[in-house]
Amino acid sequence: MNKGFRSVLFISLIVLIVTSCKVTQSYEAPSIGTAGLFRDSTSPDTNTIANLKWNEVFTDTTLQRLIGEGIANNLNLQIAITRIQQAEAYYQQSRAAFLPTLNLTTGITRSKFSAGQGFGARPSITSYQLNGATSWEADIWGRLGSSRRANLASWLQSEAAARAVQTGLVSTIANYYFTLLALDQQLLITQQTVYNWDTTVVTMRALKEAARVTEAAVVQSEAQRYAAEVTIPDLKQSIRETENALSTVLGQAPNGIPRGNLLEQGPLPLLNTGVPAQLLANRPDVQQAELGYRSAFEFTNVARAAFYPAFVISGSGGFSSLNIGDLINPASVAASIGVGITQPILNRRLNRTNLIVAEAEQQASYLNFQNTLLTAGQEVSDAISLNQTALEKVNIRAKEVTALQQSVQYSQELLRNGFANYTEVITARQSLLQAELGRIDDRLQQFQATVNLYRSLGGGWR
Repeated sequence: MNKGFRSVLFISLIVLIVTSCKVTQSYEAPSIGTAGLFRDSTSPDTNTIANLKWNEVFTDTTLQRLIGEGIANNLNLQIAITRIQQAEAYYQQSRAAFLPTLNLTTGITRSKFSAGQGFGARPSITSYQLNGATSWEADIWGRLGSSRRANLASWLQSEAAARAVQTGLVSTIANYYFTLLALDQQLLITQQTVYNWDTTVVTMRALKEAARVTEAAVVQSEAQRYAAEVTIPDLKQSIRETENALSTVLGQAPNGIPRGNLLEQGPLPLLNTGVPAQLLANRPDVQQAELGYRSAFEFTNVARAAFYPAFVISGSGGFSSLNIGDLINPASVAASIGVGITQPILNRRLNRTNLIVAEAEQQASYLNFQNTLLTAGQEVSDAISLNQTALEKVNIRAKEVTALQQSVQYSQELLRNGFANYTEVITARQSLLQAELGRIDDRLQQFQATVNLYRSLGGGWR
């Protein structure tokens, strides 16, 4: 036995010397320039709304409650959490690979011999066993360590994926909510417009009786009244569909959604974008892509280490006896210890194929990381531009609405006094309705610009 242990120690010493030859490579985060990632934005200011919690960005208490319900009940987010649990289990398994295995076997064996086998002395025997066996693989080439690091990256990647789902969830709920507020306001404007057309129709009838306008004017005003009214069912349908969609996001059956008023919404935070490099720390999908590259890098190390021999120390010990009464007896003890080195020689190109596939996957993961970062820059640039466009439109639209309100008022007065044609009144009122509806769209676009910028910068998961 002492000689066997000396052999094990000798081989172990050789193994320690061999480990100086490093096979696996150390991971380094990909170096990708982020300068100019935000179009027309060169500010060095590192303040970014992505660092704000979602309840600091969205101060409407009803919206805050809906977002809280969505985070608690959304099914896609719950699915993402189960992915985290799966990835964590694989990581814990890869950590346990450094520990030895241990198996316990107990059994009874009944053997019957032929006359030639037993030489006529003993035609059958019964043996009893109680054995334990263990084995341990030395991580000489870093294969087990790389596998552990790859699974750790996969675990962190699943967490980043869940954060990405939450970021998208918060923005989706907010966008649906503001859309509902805008549709509500457009419905009110349209209903008020129908009421105003009723007044105009009455005026036209009175003017016709006074022989100031023809029947054509009355009919035209009635037609415009119905043209406005016919849009009301579509608006109500849009409201209903948006409520149903938001209910699904909240993890509920389709139902009505409590909400506030668009005109009562307070100002949203300043749209500070920070610097492009902060996307690496804030955007969950960018983090997810980088961790995917890291995982692929480590699995390439695993594939590379498979070309080298595996060093395994194994041992077994236990009791074996032909008499169950003598099983637990020093004389029945049997033990063994061994050292094995397995070097792959011919395995039908399996290791080479695994390495080629792992390297290709690593390259694909790197390209995916680049693409994800570029997409993030595009989304931020689009959101910045959308906000600027919305601000310009809001200012211009306010002037348009004011002018058209005066146009409607003046044309009605002129018509009563015989100085205007009825078509001028109809045209002015049509234009006013479109401008008022457009003003609501502009306000919605403003809110959506903030929501989209907040999400594209990586906000919403804190």
